[in-house]
Amino acid sequence: MTDSTDNAVRFVAVSLDCADPQELARFYLELLGGTQLWSSESSAGVRVPGVVLVPQRVAGYQPPVWPGSSIVHLDLSAGPDLDETVTRAVALGARVAEPQSDPRWRVMLDPAGHPFCFTTLVPPDL
Repeated sequence: MTDSTDNAVRFVAVSLDCADPQELARFYLELLGGTQLWSSESSAGVRVPGVVLVPQRVAGYQPPVWPGSSIVHLDLSAGPDLDETVTRAVALGARVAEPQSDPRWRVMLDPAGHPFCFTTLVPPDL
């Protein structure tokens, strides 16, 4: 195994296709905290704890279907109270997805329709 500093490839950000980058940036800033790095008509950069999210405008954007095609989604810690965190996310513009398959997780849809999950389960080293 090599040290990650020897690898020229680096993880930089997660890009999220959407119709309105500023709306999605505001949602994640309100939900996760962080700093807006830039904002343009075509994209926004949001540094949140652990990663940079880049909502980017895509012409004719269509939200993913949940459940459905194989897609990437964000897993987020809800802290100790899953229901309270879900209520807060809904107030910020998220929706609860259906169906829900596991009571330890809550599948949500962000304002652009991307699925993300809240859980109270967190690996011990995070």
